[in-house]
Amino acid sequence: MPSAKILSEKQAYVADLKAKFESAVSGCVVAYGGINVENDTKLRKELREAGVDYMVVKNTMLRLAVKGTSLEGLAEQFKGDTAIAFAHEEDPMSAARILCKYQDGDKSKKFVVKAGFMDGKVMDAAETNAIAKLPNREGMLSMFAGALTSTLSGLAVAMQAYADKQEEPAA
Repeated sequence: MPSAKILSEKQAYVADLKAKFESAVSGCVVAYGGINVENDTKLRKELREAGVDYMVVKNTMLRLAVKGTSLEGLAEQFKGDTAIAFAHEEDPMSAARILCKYQDGDKSKKFVVKAGFMDGKVMDAAETNAIAKLPNREGMLSMFAGALTSTLSGLAVAMQAYADKQEEPAA
């Protein structure tokens, strides 16, 4: 039985993890095996620059943090070597995008995205990989603007053709 001090520290740590789960817009659970120190450092730097919190946490602590929440379904993924990434408002897809990109380039195939979550809903690995392929906010806005512009320009061309046809003298 741990001492009261250690127990209170662990309870505070679990409470902090629970707060991270609740404040995150989305996140990913990964098996980080097979990653070397150099690649891990690069990956952590990229995640940090994207505003993603990434950490290796004991599975027991993670299970306790999600217990009684809408993310309790993630608990079955907390086995083996587990790391967790939390994405915030700036770019909710950033954690999934960066980790899935690294997973796809991993030659050892030991670095695997196990699951994810978004807006309080648990996603399996396939859903998380699908979400990662979506463009970021700026990409979505530019795609929307492009579609809107092409539609408006097509409408303008059609209206001009109609106006030109009305101006032609009848034969």
